Amino acid sequence: MVKVFVVYDTKYGNTKLVAEKIVEGMREVGGIETAISDVEEVDLETVADYDAILIGSPNHWGGPVRGIKKLIDKLGKLDLKAKWVAVFDTYIKGDFEKAVKKMEKRINEKTSGLKLIVPGLSVKVEDMKGPIVEGELPKCKEFGKKIASKLKT
Repeated sequence: MVKVFVVYDTKYGNTKLVAEKIVEGMREVGGIETAISDVEEVDLETVADYDAILIGSPNHWGGPVRGIKKLIDKLGKLDLKAKWVAVFDTYIKGDFEKAVKKMEKRINEKTSGLKLIVPGLSVKVEDMKGPIVEGELPKCKEFGKKIASKLKT
C-alpha cells in the first residue's frame, strides 16, 4: 500500500479544509494510506517513512508561509523514502499559484530525489478568513484522486 503524508499550515482553517478534501479524494481511489498534520505538530521522522508528501500553505505576501518554507528546508536534510511530492495553496484575488510555484521551486532547490507527481493546486478563498469560493472544493477531491491514481500505477 502506498503511504501519503499531507502537511499544511493554516490560520483560519481554509488550507486545512483543502487538505482534508484532498485526502477524501485519495481515499475514494483506495489502496492509499494517508496521514494528515498541521505543520506545527508534524513529526519529521515519521514523514521520512512515507512514499509521497503533499504540502499546503496559504499564500502569504506572494509565497508560502514561514513554517512551510522551514519544513521544506528540513525535508532536504532527511533521508526520505518519499519519491513524490505535490503542493497546494489557498489564495485571494490575483495570487493564483504564487505560493504553489515558490514551493515547487524551493523543493527542487532544497531536496534531492523528490519529484512532482502533478502540478500544484491553487484554491481561491473569498478573503483572508475565507470561506473557500463556491466550486473550489470539488477541485481538491479531484486533485487527491489524480494523485492517488498516479501513485498506484
